[in-house]
Amino acid sequence: MKIAMLTKYGDLAASTRQRFGQYRPFLEEAGCTLLHRPLLDDHYLGRLYADEPRDRWHVARRYIERIKWLTSSPDVDLIWLHCEAFPYLPGVAERLVNVSGKPVVFDYDDAIFHNYDLHSNKLARRFLGKKLHVTLASADAAFCGNAYLADYARPHCPRVEIIPTVVDLAVYTVRPEITAGDALTIGWIGTPSTYAEYVQPMMPLLAEAAQAAGARIIAVGAGASATGHPLLDILPWSEASEVSNIHQMSIGIMPLDDTPWARGKCGYKLIQYMACGIPVIASPVGVNADIVEHGVNGFLANTEAEWREAIRMLLHDPELRQRMGAAGRKKVEAQYSLQVWGPQVADMLLDVAKGHSQQ
Repeated sequence: MKIAMLTKYGDLAASTRQRFGQYRPFLEEAGCTLLHRPLLDDHYLGRLYADEPRDRWHVARRYIERIKWLTSSPDVDLIWLHCEAFPYLPGVAERLVNVSGKPVVFDYDDAIFHNYDLHSNKLARRFLGKKLHVTLASADAAFCGNAYLADYARPHCPRVEIIPTVVDLAVYTVRPEITAGDALTIGWIGTPSTYAEYVQPMMPLLAEAAQAAGARIIAVGAGASATGHPLLDILPWSEASEVSNIHQMSIGIMPLDDTPWARGKCGYKLIQYMACGIPVIASPVGVNADIVEHGVNGFLANTEAEWREAIRMLLHDPELRQRMGAAGRKKVEAQYSLQVWGPQVADMLLDVAKGHSQQ
């Protein structure tokens, strides 16, 4: 079976690697051939991460290339679509995915529908607010990263599966055993935009807690625009150094505001920390409250006082860090690993294609 992976971005995007690329070995083992056709390539995303202006002509060319491909009777057996076919175009454009008559699996791991139904522009809300309804109704199945996303899909799509964003346990190894001389660190990993939105406002609190414990703060992927602080180490993100950077963390954090957009997040950074045997502290928003078992593999913290106390407890108690880190690793092994989900996703895709052919 030949599967076309129509992702929004190239492999530089975390969601492309997590939701599509890492399943390649399992799909190939099941006899599938994969064709990757991102809408926006790594050149575009690299400029975006570097805070450079968007190349609108480049975007237009990429849209035209996708339209041509979708209308060319592509030689594939299934289309695996990431996010949407044509961001910010009306819902009617999404129907081009069905021109070939091939089965479609719609995969999304963010509340992308809120780009439209909660847009600040009234006209955007009116004309694009329900565009994802078309995408979902046109799909044979929807693969959703969490229950919040699945609840949105169910009224429109005949088959909805909750598939968490997972990690490869062969890559995400447990942090080496710490020694007495190892530095204490509060760690975070993500993109410049999420750092600016969720972490930067907490820097006074984090710096105060770190200073009290003689610790430092590590921010991986925060970007050049992140505000400097004497206790803050800003590390560049790369796929090659991702795990080794997490291994430098004593605790991993995921602060969020309780907004509709945040409720759609899939808690991936928590899963990354926990896979490395690191205890976590997170805001109890959306799927975070499912991933983090309060007092078992980490803490859920809502108020500033709760954040300060959770950080204090973990930084001052190495045995607690070890116990919670081990519990987190165990949970990832059972529920959030590629080793568990790889064969299941392959089977689901094959089942969708089989069911479509029998219609």
